[in-house]
Amino acid sequence: MSQSLFNRKAMIFAAGRGERMRPLTDTCPKPLLPAGGKPLIEWQIERLAQAGFATIVINHAWLGAQIEARLGDGSRWGVALRYSPEHEALETAGGIAQALPLLEDAGTPEVFLAVSGDVYSDFDYAHLAQHAERLAAQPEPGMHLVMVPNPPFHPSGDFALDDRAGGTLSLEGSPRYTFGNIGLYDTRMFHALPRGTRCALKPYYRESIARGLVTGELYEGVWENVGTPAQLAELDARLKRVR
Repeated sequence: MSQSLFNRKAMIFAAGRGERMRPLTDTCPKPLLPAGGKPLIEWQIERLAQAGFATIVINHAWLGAQIEARLGDGSRWGVALRYSPEHEALETAGGIAQALPLLEDAGTPEVFLAVSGDVYSDFDYAHLAQHAERLAAQPEPGMHLVMVPNPPFHPSGDFALDDRAGGTLSLEGSPRYTFGNIGLYDTRMFHALPRGTRCALKPYYRESIARGLVTGELYEGVWENVGTPAQLAELDARLKRVR
């Protein structure tokens, strides 16, 4: 890659309809659902800002105008928010390809952090800078994924993590962990995907892991995938108790 530095850009995936959250998401986009007195996505923005991320791209589709109206330009958090609207949700890889002009400056490849707007976590994003620098210096585009202990709804995990091999991820083996929807990606990986194409990230994970281009780390701190009204209510109650 022509760059050698990590420019601290992030993307928050916020385009999904949130079918399992209905009826709450019939009139409110899932990332704006409140937990602990503020929308889920604002927790993410705050932590990204604290970690030094200056530019945050947010894609949206369902009720996206509400997201832009609520969050504005990001100045209240000291960041620049850039929006990537999608007529229909393009899934994760498609969303990245659509947002490339916002993630790259003048077409210069970037290593960026991507997180899901419906995940709540205490993970310190600043910790990823060293991995991003390493990825930016590699001749081929790779990834670094944050893994978490397998939750009850996903007991078999996604990938195997070998700490003895520098945190290499593999498709088979053990111990297996669940991808925490927090990852570093290289924009070069998505240059061949036409903008407007609906495409998931799973094929990219599998191909890159098979080629030995993906590292990972295990995070065992606070992490919640907020997928149902019951999970949202539980998180809301817990955060209010802490406050």
